[in-house]
Amino acid sequence: MPKASKIVFTCQSCGHQAPKWLGRCPDCGAWNSLVEEIASSGTKKPAAFDMGDPQTLDAICLDPEMRLKSGIAEFDRTLGGGLVPGSLVLIGGDPGIGKSTLLLQAVASLSGRGLKALYLSGEESPQQLKLRAERLAIHSEGLYVLAGTCIENLFEKIGILKPALLVIDSIQTVYTDALPSAPGSVGQVREVASRLLNWSKNTGIPTFLIGHVTKDGAIAGPKVLEHLVDTVLYFEGDSSHAFRILRAVKNRFGSTNEIGVFEMKDTGLHEVGNPSRIFLEERPEGASGSVVIPCLEGTRPLLVEIQALVGPSPFGMPRRTAVGVDHNRISLLVAVLGKRVGMEMGDQDIFVNVAGGLRVDEPAADLGIVSAMISSFLDRPVDNKVIVFGEVGLAGEVRGVSQAELRIKEAKKLGFSRCILSRSNLEGCHHVKGMDLVGIESVTSLMDVLF
Repeated sequence: MPKASKIVFTCQSCGHQAPKWLGRCPDCGAWNSLVEEIASSGTKKPAAFDMGDPQTLDAICLDPEMRLKSGIAEFDRTLGGGLVPGSLVLIGGDPGIGKSTLLLQAVASLSGRGLKALYLSGEESPQQLKLRAERLAIHSEGLYVLAGTCIENLFEKIGILKPALLVIDSIQTVYTDALPSAPGSVGQVREVASRLLNWSKNTGIPTFLIGHVTKDGAIAGPKVLEHLVDTVLYFEGDSSHAFRILRAVKNRFGSTNEIGVFEMKDTGLHEVGNPSRIFLEERPEGASGSVVIPCLEGTRPLLVEIQALVGPSPFGMPRRTAVGVDHNRISLLVAVLGKRVGMEMGDQDIFVNVAGGLRVDEPAADLGIVSAMISSFLDRPVDNKVIVFGEVGLAGEVRGVSQAELRIKEAKKLGFSRCILSRSNLEGCHHVKGMDLVGIESVTSLMDVLF
């Protein structure tokens, strides 16, 4: 009879092995670092793997049509231009954000082009998936559905069906019989992901993994899960807004920090081809504290509205609230205004918001935040045809940012006629026609050109 696999607990920090789980590693002293693993037998040799002959990098040929297009442009852009055969893609997001809906739409589009896709659901029954498909108006003869959680049974079904695309929903529900622990544990997630990775690379079949997230917003399970996969996508959104953002934070086959914008409707997720117009369509006219900035998400320029509300604080400790921007950045810019411009806001309540639920992290938003706070503090509205961007330093200087010409052209498409930017960026944008460009060197001269 075959001998049962031996289970050991290995420290992820130093590699110490113990026969049972310990809260603290006796070797390095790390807490909660021991996870279960299958001990390798010393008599069993690993299967031989033919690595092939060495070849030069220039001799490797690439198929120009190697990427698979899903037909959803926003989804393909986030992946770097399409799905690469043999890739392992991990998608995480809050519960109910639309991860399963997005992948069901994507694989249905791919299966409609002659590819056979298998959707493994460990959380829903086939009848529940059918109800969702009816709501999304999905009808595809090449999309197969399987409900189960055992990885060994899955590989048996795969050997019979031979799909060209695989979706696992979700990786935390799938387990292997080789480990006695419950599904979702660190050892189970890592072992299952490793097997799926080896299978995907050996067969060249792309695989999607849906991952749960913790209360901190990180993908649940071991960090090695994100190191194993080729691409990590985060599906973000606010339950109070209809817009969803698919963001790539790791991509071995394309640019990182690319985003795709979707709108959630009763018929599923719909692409937003021009997100700048959507973010600005409800912007108030003639209101103080409202400024438009062109931010850059990957290779895509987006125009978003920065709103600021500055008023006297009724309490001894003024409030600083920021939604969509860094809270510490607001305090820094308030100190710069007080020291370099003489505009003291230390006793004021300051609220800053990025309209539409988008988050802006790049320094190019500094000048727009400063302009919005000055506009609200003085109660003087900024012209609706003006955009502002630039980084603000502690000395009050306005620094240049990357891709200034791309930002200006995007604003020009939407009807903006005036741009306030850094003097260093102005030198490389003189050839842009139809836009009044105003370059400044410090925030002290911002008041003269803003109103």
